[in-house]
Amino acid sequence: MRQDQADGGARSAVFSPVDTRARVDTVVRRLGDAIELGLLADGEQLPGETELAGRLGVSTVTLREALMALRQQGLVITRRGRGGGSFVSLPDAPAEDRLRTRLRGWSTEELRDLGDHWAALSGAAARLAAQRTEPEDLRQLRRTADALGQAADAPARSRLYGRFHVELAAAAQSARLTREQVALQGEVGALLCLVLADPAYREEVADRQRALLRSVQDGAHETAGPLAERCVRESTARLVAVRLAL
Repeated sequence: MRQDQADGGARSAVFSPVDTRARVDTVVRRLGDAIELGLLADGEQLPGETELAGRLGVSTVTLREALMALRQQGLVITRRGRGGGSFVSLPDAPAEDRLRTRLRGWSTEELRDLGDHWAALSGAAARLAAQRTEPEDLRQLRRTADALGQAADAPARSRLYGRFHVELAAAAQSARLTREQVALQGEVGALLCLVLADPAYREEVADRQRALLRSVQDGAHETAGPLAERCVRESTARLVAVRLAL
């Protein structure tokens, strides 16, 4: 069984065919976002070029250009010879001052707009997951929620927080929602380090995710959606507050 089949729809969405436009950039962003979210593990070997190009629906030339760009970003390393191939290289977490500089590039209006988009995606995913997903299909989502509650540092928490929302979209059995969530987390994920450094807020987020997971497991779509939206809006509000304090 392939690793993406074992881990469910989130990883499957990573390797689904890309849009026909700007394919190199799309492949770079798709794989890069998945690496930064931890959907592809540090040191994991990517499928061979022919297989990966086929699964993404691109030519091997396009894939090689994308892998070259990922190597330049430090997200992929390539080893030659026996046992060689392309391997995931998880980047170091950005320093807090770099994250604050990056956050200054966002206006509060842009952050709120991003939060609205995120809440809409996660709310829809939660409602659909509650209607479509069987309880036994939520194992990966449960593991991610538990890991967030135990994560010791802000970068790990932000990665797991984003991953939870991606896996929630995968539980909705919607490849499009999952890809949208991966792309969105690529924009906001690292910035969440600035609000998840607080252990008390980490516990609050973990509790909300567990409550959301219970609603999805119980098929309570009328409560699952609002719970997901509330979690996102609280995180967005905290991020806006940090931005205003800069």
